[in-house]
Amino acid sequence: MKTLFKIAAAVSLSASLLAGTAMAQESQRQPVTSISQLLDRVRADARDAAAENQRRLQEFRANRDRQAALVAQARGQLNTLEAAGRANQERFEANQERIRELDAELRQAQGAFGELFGAARQKSGEFASIIEASIASAQAPGRHQPLRELSQSRTLPDRAELDRIWQAMISEMELQGDVVTFNARVSGVNDGQPVPVTRVGVFNAFITQGGTRYVLWRTEETNPAAGYRLVQLERQPPGRLLDAASNLARASEGEIVSGPIDPSRGQLLNIYKDVPNTVERFNQGGIVAQIILGLLIFSAAFGLFRLFALFTTNSAINGQKRRSTASKGNPLGRIMLAYEEVKDRPIETIELKLDEAILRETPKLEFGLNFLKLAAAVAPLLGLLGTVTGMIRTFTQITLFGTGDPRIMAGGISEALVTTVMGLIAAIPLLFIHSFAASFARGAQQTLEEQAAGIIARHAEERAG
Repeated sequence: MKTLFKIAAAVSLSASLLAGTAMAQESQRQPVTSISQLLDRVRADARDAAAENQRRLQEFRANRDRQAALVAQARGQLNTLEAAGRANQERFEANQERIRELDAELRQAQGAFGELFGAARQKSGEFASIIEASIASAQAPGRHQPLRELSQSRTLPDRAELDRIWQAMISEMELQGDVVTFNARVSGVNDGQPVPVTRVGVFNAFITQGGTRYVLWRTEETNPAAGYRLVQLERQPPGRLLDAASNLARASEGEIVSGPIDPSRGQLLNIYKDVPNTVERFNQGGIVAQIILGLLIFSAAFGLFRLFALFTTNSAINGQKRRSTASKGNPLGRIMLAYEEVKDRPIETIELKLDEAILRETPKLEFGLNFLKLAAAVAPLLGLLGTVTGMIRTFTQITLFGTGDPRIMAGGISEALVTTVMGLIAAIPLLFIHSFAASFARGAQQTLEEQAAGIIARHAEERAG
């Protein structure tokens, strides 16, 4: 009995797996209570599974027939398109052959004129590029287009088109002698609104609104959406060129003034963007230049302080010379006080006391002079050190990269030259400061010695009298 139940359960499980969705419906039935009910249920499941399988088979056959029809339709369309493509290819080849025949006939009909018109088209293209790059095109945009169209034309040019070539040449020559002011938009100026632009022939142009600045004409638009083709120089030239442009802009009609002309049509002015300014030039000197600058600032400040102190001391000594009352606020007054302390003693003692007082004042007067002398001597040595390190760097770069590109060596050479210049710049003013300070100190010492000698002489006269 148990074996029968196991077989029936297995048959029922197989039928339920084949039935798919029918299995879910059967699972909701009431549980079986007898063998006969189980057998009936197994038979019902088998019938449902067979019906479901038959339905699926019919659906598959129907889809297969529909897919076969679609494939046949697609193949028919492909054959039609391939036939049309072959026909178009044959037509294209026939047209190409006809074009070659017509070109041959055209060349034969042109004869010597073909070469002439070819040269005309070539020159039209060359001159169109010259006109397009001319800054005069900022005043009359698009004047190169007729020549550009003529250079790209495949048909024979007529008389009017040929006349445009020499007419454009004459017009360009006339524009070379004009100095005019017109309104145009410049990138980054006046929020895109037109500003007055002064054009000097076809050589250069500048604006004066918001300060004098040179502008360049770009063949390609810097901002296609806005149509900007006039741009400011990345770095403006020196002030003398800007002043010359300002004078030209302020000149009245007919007045003769000197003005800027760039025969390279802006290339020379544009080179200024690669010329380093003072800060950039100093940075090329590296750490050695920074040390020299620090030494110069500190030494110059200290030297000026000593100059002021010595000048004040000399003024105080000169003031004390005009007073008989001694003051401790100046060296001469302190020497006079030293005399007052020993004036009743022998003259030899007085001389020694005054010499001692002068010796006490001398270090105060000479304080810092040796440092200034040392700084003035060390600055050129530091410059020489930078020269050596710069040349070492240059030869290292030559070893690594060769001498094909001079710019590779420029960094080391710049360091060598800049540090040398910085050393000399630091040494020259320090030498002057040291010279003036030493002169003031010597003058003060001589005054003290003279006054001490005078005090001793008066004391001796008083004793003798």
